[in-house]
Amino acid sequence: MFVANHSSFIDIMLMIWASKHPFVFVGKKELVKIPIFGSLYKRTAIMVDRTSSKSRYEVYKRAQEVLDKGYSVCIFPEKEYSDETVLLNSFKTGAFKIAIAHQLPICPMVFLDCKRKYPWGTSHGHPGLLRVSVLPPIATAGLKSEDALVLLQKTYDTIHTELLNDKKQAAVNAIKVWKRYNLN
Repeated sequence: MFVANHSSFIDIMLMIWASKHPFVFVGKKELVKIPIFGSLYKRTAIMVDRTSSKSRYEVYKRAQEVLDKGYSVCIFPEKEYSDETVLLNSFKTGAFKIAIAHQLPICPMVFLDCKRKYPWGTSHGHPGLLRVSVLPPIATAGLKSEDALVLLQKTYDTIHTELLNDKKQAAVNAIKVWKRYNLN
């Protein structure tokens, strides 16, 4: 199970580039409305209607089908992610429940530069080198569903620490830039 921070439009492409294993995204159903991208997305992703408990439950079944075919699963677990002034938002539990249910290790990935170079607000970004940290897997063997919040917190802390400890402080400095833009 790949889990990463979601800080820009380019994260999906960067995830594809950085992963050496084939995987399928779990993502929000609303993305199918995007011209061209939407038609590709609905063929290559496990879509979830976040307003439907039935749809959220179906993700478990679809994830098992994908895993049985030898693919991994990728989820961006942040609850909200488009606020450029937040380093890392709190996580939803879905990815961690799925990982435990299928006894999949969590592979945390951290996108260090996307928040500034390819932000959600596209008027202020700029091209440049993008770095990805692929961190050691977090084991789920033996965990039960009631351990999902502990696994979530461990993964969150791992990604958050990596962002804070980045020698270039790219995401941390990006927040300072976005706060200045928001004040004007």
